[in-house]
Amino acid sequence: MITPVVRDVCQSDRDQWDLLYKGYATFYRVEQTDEMRSTVWSWLHDDKKESRGLVAEDATGLVIGLAHYRPFARPLSATVGCYLDDLYVSPEARGSGAADALIARVRAIAARENWSIVRWITAETNYRGRAVYDRLATKTNWITYDIKV
Repeated sequence: MITPVVRDVCQSDRDQWDLLYKGYATFYRVEQTDEMRSTVWSWLHDDKKESRGLVAEDATGLVIGLAHYRPFARPLSATVGCYLDDLYVSPEARGSGAADALIARVRAIAARENWSIVRWITAETNYRGRAVYDRLATKTNWITYDIKV
């Protein structure tokens, strides 16, 4: 098996990224419009926004996975951490090592930036993803809350 290549997302990835991000929204049962995806796409290419994106390619150059990440302040430790907002690998490419490679790249970026931690959340029912995460990271005891605004 050839390890997928992970690189920064670029403008020419739009169509493949769009298909993956639609798949990601469908996986989490989130209604997402073309306009919403266009907004996120614009953030990934705007140096004034904090969100950054990576893609994983297979040996043929097909984009099979994506990751979006950003720095976040950690006041209690007086550090900056890295928040992995989105991680998705196409169903056909699961088991290819793309998720591992994307997380490894985010971790390397965090180390280069002197960020103190890479953190993310996932659905309790994301069993396949959690199997990867349990291998690569430590599950925390924190419980997440949301307030709609």
